[in-house]
Amino acid sequence: MQKGKKASWMEIFQGLGKTFMLPVALLAFMGLFLGIGSSFSSSSTIDVFPFLGASWLQVVFRFMSTIGGFAFSYLPVMFAMAIPLGLARKEKGVAAFSGFVGYVVMHLSINFYLQETNQLATADQLREAGQEIVFGIQTLSMGVLGGIIAGLIVYKLHTRFYHFQLPDSFAFFSGARFVPIITSLTLAVVGVIIPMIWPLFAMIITGIGHLIQQAGPFGPFLFGSGERLLLPFGLHHILVSMIRFTEAGGSQLIDGQQVFGALNIFYAELQNGLSISPSATAFLSQGKMPTFMFGLPAAALAMYQTAKPENRSKIKGLLISGVIATFVTGITEPIEFLFLFISPLLWIFHVIMTGAGFMVMSLLGVTIGNTDGGVLDFLIFGVMQGAYTKWWLVLIVGACWFALYYFVFKTVILRKNLKTPGREENNDQTNELEEEMTYSGKSGYDAHGILAALGGASNIDSLDNCITRLRLVLNDGTLVDDERLKKLGALGVVHLDDTNVQVIIGTKVTTVRNQLDAIL
Repeated sequence: MQKGKKASWMEIFQGLGKTFMLPVALLAFMGLFLGIGSSFSSSSTIDVFPFLGASWLQVVFRFMSTIGGFAFSYLPVMFAMAIPLGLARKEKGVAAFSGFVGYVVMHLSINFYLQETNQLATADQLREAGQEIVFGIQTLSMGVLGGIIAGLIVYKLHTRFYHFQLPDSFAFFSGARFVPIITSLTLAVVGVIIPMIWPLFAMIITGIGHLIQQAGPFGPFLFGSGERLLLPFGLHHILVSMIRFTEAGGSQLIDGQQVFGALNIFYAELQNGLSISPSATAFLSQGKMPTFMFGLPAAALAMYQTAKPENRSKIKGLLISGVIATFVTGITEPIEFLFLFISPLLWIFHVIMTGAGFMVMSLLGVTIGNTDGGVLDFLIFGVMQGAYTKWWLVLIVGACWFALYYFVFKTVILRKNLKTPGREENNDQTNELEEEMTYSGKSGYDAHGILAALGGASNIDSLDNCITRLRLVLNDGTLVDDERLKKLGALGVVHLDDTNVQVIIGTKVTTVRNQLDAIL
């Protein structure tokens, strides 16, 4: 295996989407804690269910709300650690540790610059001056973007210096130990430079936010459609993170603090018991629900009913597992990649309908937040929060989405004679795919066969995974046998360039990754 190959910018760019998922997954889980705690401690819920007003129960619910707010409070530093952790190929623990060191040193340096130039704001003017307190350090309000900047710089330093050798007299500080040292020195300099150029970054982010906000009702549509369009390339998380965590997703003063990003605003309002802002939830879970909970299950039903009768039992498990994934958890790729590569027409329809879901929910004044867009978000952040969320409108709009998806998918599949699951001429592939996607044991995938279809061990430069995909950097992407991979259980193969390849496995991707790691 080739060891010294430099990472391309495409690899770094698409890898960002994967690294974002580690803190975002924690945020989504903690959001459930926050949602349950806030809903059961609200006065409206206690009025309906008086027994919930018991003092010991309220202590439990307040405890849940406190714990749930953790990820919201420390999200920037989690990004600073997760980016080098996810992108580094070796010494990942050192990379994450250096991410924390670099993030703190950067803010210490910013504080030093502000203090030396007499720009430190007084306590009652922090917000107006664009400053905040981070780990007890008064610094610029950089939010998640500050964590991303630190994380990317640390990753580049780690890649360059984790095997760096000093002269014998200083050999103790060589190799991995040198990474946090060079990180401290570099981020100290970066921290001095940032206050000079930060207004430019703020202007760019504000400009993106204004474009979306000025689009009015079409702002959520543009966001929802754009996120789906980027999905095949694995880059959708970048757009999503910008809207959720930076000023591009809006800003609001909450409890004396200026909060940036749609998801941050939603969590802050939830944590403080405030009314939820429809302008924030317009970019969150509610927009996904018509498509994720109703549209894609209808597409799966259409694919099942248009399959050849003798093949329906073979694809049932595949479709049911995909429907459960999208309906409950908001993981859509197991369904989407059954038609993405078969019919661009259906994919464009899906993209437009997803954007339309965001727009319609926003226009109707629905206020359901969080990240996933599945039934758990619907129940916890919709039904359990009370009537003001207008959760019942999701069911009405969802019924329309179900009918539209079913009609369009069934019509297009039949008229275009699309080879969706169960309609192929050679049914062996369908049988293998169904067995792979429903197998629950350790040997459900032929890892040796997958490795061979990827060009063998010598062709693998780096191997990683996100929620549903293997993300690979190869020496030669032309050696990949796409058809063989699909026969071995892959839902699809995406060639980002000559060396960066993604293999869509589904929710069992971690099993495949572990098997490949064991072989390699």
